[in-house]
Amino acid sequence: MSVSWTQVLLAGLWGGVVAVERKAFLQAMLSRPLVSATIMGALLGDVRSGLYIGMLLELFYLGTANLGASLPENDTVSATGTAAAAATMAAATGAGSTQAIWSVAVLLFIGLGRAGRYVDRLLEGYMARLARVAMASAEAGNLSRAVRQNLWGMWPHFLVYALATAGCAVLGFFLGPWMERLPLDLLRGLAWAFPAMASVAAALAAQGSHAKRAPLYASLGALVVILVVILRTYQERR
Repeated sequence: MSVSWTQVLLAGLWGGVVAVERKAFLQAMLSRPLVSATIMGALLGDVRSGLYIGMLLELFYLGTANLGASLPENDTVSATGTAAAAATMAAATGAGSTQAIWSVAVLLFIGLGRAGRYVDRLLEGYMARLARVAMASAEAGNLSRAVRQNLWGMWPHFLVYALATAGCAVLGFFLGPWMERLPLDLLRGLAWAFPAMASVAAALAAQGSHAKRAPLYASLGALVVILVVILRTYQERR
């Protein structure tokens, strides 16, 4: 098993860029799970992993969004880290992306969202101090110093989340050979776990919408996901 450091570097760079985009720059929705994970998959040569994981996590975080002044889970690092790990796991196996790989990646790395919230809380104190210095500099007419303070506030987000995402990519390379040694029955179970998790995520998203017919929408969404998976499995076996 050899690690592709080019893929690790790309994963880290994209993870850092969308972390900054989420908090301080542009904010053009590139940091949403569906977008960030899909682009991560494309950068690592595995669009399918990025797209399917991005769709699942987009639904999951739509249904569990925190509102008000509370700090939400960092859905961006959860998406980029999970997609990076899935893509490198698939590359390490040499057999391409599978639903079993996606399930393992989601189960192992979705907790990055909570870890990211803890890191965000730590970084907010640092950014608040820089913001006060920047404001004082701007009021004193020193605009160049104020701009520098704002730029310094972006670097910790980029560096921390770039390293986190790159680490997920490296772990994916090490987990790939382990996946190949799993029993066939367990792999099949993991493959069916992915549409099951997608169904739960769809239900959470529908419930979080507060729609009058949320249970019906959730049931229909789950049914569509299951039918699509069954159809794809049938086609692959032919």
